[in-house]
Amino acid sequence: MEQRSIDELAALLPLLIQLVGLVFAVLVDSYMDKRQKRVMLSVAALAFALVVENYLEYLFEMRVSLWFPRLIAAICGYAIRPAILALFCYIVSPKRSHRRAWIVVGLNAAVHATALFSKICFTINTENRYHGGPLRFACLVFSAILLVDLLYLSIHEYRNIRRRELVIPIFVVALIIVSFYLDRRLDRLTPIVAYLTIAIVSCCLLYYIWLHMQFAREHERALEAEQRIQIMMTQIRPHFLYNTISTISALCYTAPEKAGRICDSFGLYLRQNLESLGTAGLIPFVDELAHTRTYTDIETTRFENIRVEYDIRDENFSVPPLTLQPIVENAIRHGAFAREEGLVRVRAQNTRGVHQIEVWDNGDGFDPGKLIAGDARHIGLWNVRERLERMCDGSLTIVSGNGKGTTVTIEIPCAKEEENHAGNLRR
Repeated sequence: MEQRSIDELAALLPLLIQLVGLVFAVLVDSYMDKRQKRVMLSVAALAFALVVENYLEYLFEMRVSLWFPRLIAAICGYAIRPAILALFCYIVSPKRSHRRAWIVVGLNAAVHATALFSKICFTINTENRYHGGPLRFACLVFSAILLVDLLYLSIHEYRNIRRRELVIPIFVVALIIVSFYLDRRLDRLTPIVAYLTIAIVSCCLLYYIWLHMQFAREHERALEAEQRIQIMMTQIRPHFLYNTISTISALCYTAPEKAGRICDSFGLYLRQNLESLGTAGLIPFVDELAHTRTYTDIETTRFENIRVEYDIRDENFSVPPLTLQPIVENAIRHGAFAREEGLVRVRAQNTRGVHQIEVWDNGDGFDPGKLIAGDARHIGLWNVRERLERMCDGSLTIVSGNGKGTTVTIEIPCAKEEENHAGNLRR
């Protein structure tokens, strides 16, 4: 008898080892945030409870006097299985509330709890025998609803990822369906653990592997984006410095005193803003505005026919470094410079829940389609647009036409900008 008990526990050992390994992997996984870890640990806890329930129900079934503990164990088992499926849905689509799934879980638990006082679902009589009622397939029906939802979410939420990765959540659904069939049609490999329990434990591991693949890919994308931002920054900095130094160089021949004053202000500008220029993260808009004012002071000193006006009504937000300056530079170089009286207006305001920056010039205008085509003259605008989209969910739009001037508008959502600002403070 003692050897039999040891053999029975040995049958549970592979499942328990898998669950312990899963818990350890989740706890040390640096890719998962606290919320995702809580979900995976909850899944592992319910899977462990299901394994224990299977074993207890097996023990209680062997003694007639334990019919009531067996009834309680059976109710718990029926309630746990759909709950695990609901958590699988949350793993696939964490941004949804999944209220309908939890309503199904609650209804399933309520229906099976009736076994305590009714035979409508199932019962275990005083002779320790199971008897199914009219609603004996309730757990199967509720689970089928959740499986359909799980399959839909898997295909809908991840239809744009690599197809071979989508195989894992679809395989999970198929594995659970097959385990249902095996439990009802075939004898178990061991009388202790149901095929469904084995399948659920395996599915927990599969979902963890699948989640880790998603997190690893997102991490790779973030690194690629950061590297791309760094490359764009290295393209922008020499461009800005070259034009500024060229302006000073030109003034050395025509107005040495002005060149000297501009050299002093430009040196001070570099010293005060070196830290801002050296980061690929967000910087305060007031710092970016200082970059721009220094640049326009130099340009308007050199070209007396160019005037830059500022209307700043909103400055308490953050932007990627070298966001405004390249736009104003383009407005002067390729717009206002062509006019006898060139004019550039820079306006910043908070409107419709967004921080809006608008740069207008009275130049000849150009075809915005050339920006998409990679027009070399406007590579700065393309770089700014890329960094706005990647770093703060912002946007850059251009309205221009031959002889109509150009308006470049930047919009940064207030909520997104505050979230990025809070993240920078935490770091």
